[in-house]
This record gives sequence, structure tokens and C-alpha cells, in this order.
Amino acid sequence: MAYSGDPILADELLYQPVHSVIDQSMHARLGPNTTNGDGFGIGWYGEGVAPAVFKSILPAWNDRNLRELAGEIRTSLLFAHVRASTGTAVERSNCHPFRYGRWLWMHNGFIGDFFRLKRDLVMAVDPVLYPAIEGSTDSEVLFFLALTFGLPDDPPGAVARAVGLVEEVARRHGVADPVQMTVATADGERLWMFRYASVGPPRSLFYSTGVSQLRALHPELDALQQLGPKSRFVVSEPLRDLKGAWNELPESTYGVVHDGHYELHAFVPVAPVHAS
Repeated sequence: MAYSGDPILADELLYQPVHSVIDQSMHARLGPNTTNGDGFGIGWYGEGVAPAVFKSILPAWNDRNLRELAGEIRTSLLFAHVRASTGTAVERSNCHPFRYGRWLWMHNGFIGDFFRLKRDLVMAVDPVLYPAIEGSTDSEVLFFLALTFGLPDDPPGAVARAVGLVEEVARRHGVADPVQMTVATADGERLWMFRYASVGPPRSLFYSTGVSQLRALHPELDALQQLGPKSRFVVSEPLRDLKGAWNELPESTYGVVHDGHYELHAFVPVAPVHAS
């Protein structure tokens, strides 16, 4: 789950919705795993230059520290992720969101046969960036490939080149289904979302309808009165069943959220000539 908009307590984002990301850690409906108990993480922008992160290998539903923090963090941009490992270790460094400078990144999905491709992909990471890789996941490597290809200057182009590189390396190794992803990334001002798969449908991803429109549709809901007019959500699963509230991001699409507005565009991987 990613939130962008008017400042709000993290508790209202993480715990109050009927099908919150905490509930999804136990009862996911749309993903391949019902239970996502291999750790969790949140990242948020506050007073500092860089975003703060809090991660744990405990299940999100059973971490009292998260419950305490959620009642004290007020932010205008928050990431939250619950993890089901696709083969790498259950350790803090492998929990999302990942951070570098002003950037946060989280990924749902996988790089196919990652351990066959890992050496070639890691060798493509900018040597200046390489020491900042902390964990062993495909998700973090994808993040650092995007950074290598210019994420701070051109997020859509950088992600397109990173995915294009993964697909090119996979082709050389005979891996037929290399990329399955929904991605959220942010720089503190803007939030980008991506939905793509090399083969077959990508994992689910939704973005919320504008708050003023929802208030007109559902004047009876007090929860909507707590949200400011710029509040927007990007979620793997709707936070509650509410008519008109959620819009599925089309396949092979990216979007950007800024100042309460969405822009959607086609996402097409690009095989890079070289890393910048």
C-alpha cells in the first residue's frame, strides 16, 4: 500500500481500513499467497531529508512496536509492505520498502530464475551504488538497476530500461518468464506505480478515486471525512469493498501521483545499450 496526500496518522492507513495491509498479511485475497508473514516494512517522509523506514521479520499482525509507531507518525507519503518470500532469506534487510537517498521502492512479484540471472544483473549495477545493496532479493536488485539507469532523473525510463535489461539477460539464459511486477517508488514529492509482466497477467494493482467524488457517492461514511482532498491510495488489494472507490491499473501501464492528481501512460520495457 502507498498513500500520498494530506498529512494523516499512519494508524488510520495501516489499521483502520476493513481490509488494511495488516489484514492482508493474514487474509490476502488476490495474490498467490493468502498469508504474508515473512516480515514487513513501512517507509515515510517526515522532517528529515531522507525518508525513514521501520522493518521487522515479525509478521505485521503481531508487532506491537508497529502498533505504537502507527499512532505517532503523521505523514503525507507512506509506503507499507507485507512480505511472502519467493526464496530469499527472511531477514530485515530483505524486507520492503528499500531506500536510497530520497527514494523509496517496493515490489510485488519476482524475477524468474533469479539465482541463474543474479550475477549478470548485479554486475550491471553502477559500482558507486553497489555497496548500498543490503539484502539478497530480486526486488532490491531491480531497484538498484533502476537507480543505475537514471531513476532520479527519469523514473519511467529508468524502470523501463531496468526491466528491459532483465528480459535481455533472461533471454540469454533461456528464462521464458523473467519479470512479474507491480512496483511503487517515490521521491517524497511524487509517487510512481507500475504494473507489468513478461508473460501472462501481472499481479493486481489499484488506485483510488478522488475523495470529493467518493464523498458524493458515500456521504454516510465518516472515514471519508477524515481524508483530505488530495488523498490518494495505490494498493495491491482494495482496502474495503466500496462501490466506485477503486480503479484497476491496466496491464503494461505506469502512473504518477502528484498533488492529488493521476497521470497514466503505457509502460514498454527498453533493452538498454549500456548503463548510465
